Amino acid sequence: MWLEQLWFVLYVMIIGGYIVLDGFDLGVGMLGPIVGRSDRDKRVLLNSIGPVWDGNEVWLVLGGGALFAAFPLVYASLFSGFYLAMMLVLLVLILRTVAIEFRSKRESERWRSTWDWFFTISSLGITVLLGVALGNIIQGVPIDQDGNMDVDLVSLLNPYALFVGITAVAMFCLHGGIFLTLKTEGELLDRVRALVPKLMVAFFALTTVLIVWTLLLDQPLTDRYFDRLWIGIFPALALAAVLFSWWQIRQGGYLVAFLGSGATIALLLASVAAGLYPVLLPSSTDVAYDLTIENASSAENTLQVMTVIAAIGIPFVLAYTAGVYYFFRGRVVLDDESY
Repeated sequence: MWLEQLWFVLYVMIIGGYIVLDGFDLGVGMLGPIVGRSDRDKRVLLNSIGPVWDGNEVWLVLGGGALFAAFPLVYASLFSGFYLAMMLVLLVLILRTVAIEFRSKRESERWRSTWDWFFTISSLGITVLLGVALGNIIQGVPIDQDGNMDVDLVSLLNPYALFVGITAVAMFCLHGGIFLTLKTEGELLDRVRALVPKLMVAFFALTTVLIVWTLLLDQPLTDRYFDRLWIGIFPALALAAVLFSWWQIRQGGYLVAFLGSGATIALLLASVAAGLYPVLLPSSTDVAYDLTIENASSAENTLQVMTVIAAIGIPFVLAYTAGVYYFFRGRVVLDDESY
């Protein structure tokens, strides 16, 4: 049982790592048309994430692998039921990669503008799709007793899930805006600094509505929230973290503000995970069909082997990630090798 609990926590941490790290570069992509007024501005935005964006996506691959190995029934149900949505995520991930790599290959203004919009739209698409997926998981999905999910793309785009997607857009834009305060300077930095408080207000308002809406849902998850009032510490700390980030922005403490923004996202994800536990994929058909850490996990020896591998491998991933951010710290300086 402890191995199943351990891998539930590890999986949440891996997904949290992806959301915190890839979240800011998705936010930078969405903010491009708002703060980037010249070709140079847009190159600065692109190069602010250039050394790290592909490494950030390693956490998404790691999350998929961990889910497949530790909770294969959840992996099978999730990826088969959300197949079309997953293909759309894959499509926009590819488009975003192509946009980043192709954008500066030619001097043509039309060429660069086209790929700038692909970069923005694909970043927005990934964010909305991931938010919609989370919204549907919170509500529960139609799983039968065999773990099969019968759902189409249109039903996934329900009002609650779409609102989660919109809130995710505000959250990542805020996270990306705070990250840009570390990477930009001059007029571009002034525009980013002026935008961050507005993004913070939008994020706070949307998150407040979302929390209230979630508590009003007639779902077992809502009952667990009321039964486990201690979960309220996570959103309370998230609120404190985002306010602390705002204060640090005003004081010029951009790095601390960015860390506070990441903590906000991690704490909000922790509140969702704590409310779902021990359920990984709730069923809207019957709670008896929920996929939990007990009925959806791999065999004990598989989890034991995975734990040993994780104990060896995860420190290397963390060291690699920390090293990349350390070596590419500081504000963006454009040169002939820049995007």
